[in-house]
Amino acid sequence: MKYSYGKGSLIVVCVFVLGFFLGKTGIVGDRIAGLHPELWVLYVLLFTVGIGIGANTGAFGVVRRMHARILLVPLAVIAGTLLGSGIATLFLPGITLPQGLAVGAGFGYYSLSSVIISKIEDETLGLIALVSNLIREIVTLFLSGPIARLFGPLAPIAAGGATAMDTSLPVITRASGSGYAVVAVFSGMVLTLLVPFIVPLLLNL
Repeated sequence: MKYSYGKGSLIVVCVFVLGFFLGKTGIVGDRIAGLHPELWVLYVLLFTVGIGIGANTGAFGVVRRMHARILLVPLAVIAGTLLGSGIATLFLPGITLPQGLAVGAGFGYYSLSSVIISKIEDETLGLIALVSNLIREIVTLFLSGPIARLFGPLAPIAAGGATAMDTSLPVITRASGSGYAVVAVFSGMVLTLLVPFIVPLLLNL
């Protein structure tokens, strides 16, 4: 049975578009604006992140079973992402370096990073974070095969960022080989755990 890896991302886009048009009417937006729904969504997202990481007990044993060099994978993803985001910011007028770095520091985790950025900064930058990190996931879902062939088996893991531990894991495993699944889970788990800390830190630079 063929599985559509882009279905989840398509649903996210449709939900966002629906919310946008409901907000444009002024009816729904005016009624819930005072309730600060973005704050409650952030709490729920952080709660589910904790559940996901806590339930994935196998990932915590990765360091014990493999050499400590596995830590270099998420560290390299962080360094490469922030470097690329910093360079891109030079060509984006109106976006400061801390803002550009914070957007990149979502590491593909568009739902959590966009809510955090919208709460701390503004909705426009949160939208940029949502779209850019969603694109990162979509690119990983559809291009992991070519990425692995061109740049090696670790490249799809880097491309997936935080999503390497869940939504991108099937395509990463298929492109890089089952032997890299545990590396993908570990890297994605570390990045997912760091997003709520790195994004606010960068915004406050």
